[in-house]
Amino acid sequence: MSTAPPPTGPGPHRPPDFTEVQASQEFGELRRSYRSFAFPLTVAFILWYLLYVLLSSYAGGFMGTKVFGNVNVAFVLGLAQFVTTFLIAWWYARHAAAKLDPKAQAIKSRVEGDA
Repeated sequence: MSTAPPPTGPGPHRPPDFTEVQASQEFGELRRSYRSFAFPLTVAFILWYLLYVLLSSYAGGFMGTKVFGNVNVAFVLGLAQFVTTFLIAWWYARHAAAKLDPKAQAIKSRVEGDA
């Protein structure tokens, strides 16, 4: 017994040619838009994280400097790691909604319309 849904359109169903979609100018533009945002931001965040780790390992005196009360530089920079993580996630969500999602939806509509 088959669990596949019955064909909905007239004639045989032709699956999309994903190799053709991947080679399209639209898909290349979508990929460039994603990479031009994600790669530099990822590199910047990794460098920021490594700076924090290196300062924690090799600049104990600096990281132990009191900012106010019992709060030191290490604690402030540690909290800043969390803040930047959330800011990057928020920024990426805005970028994806404005730039990536419409392009991806256009490709999806074209592929599904051709199928």
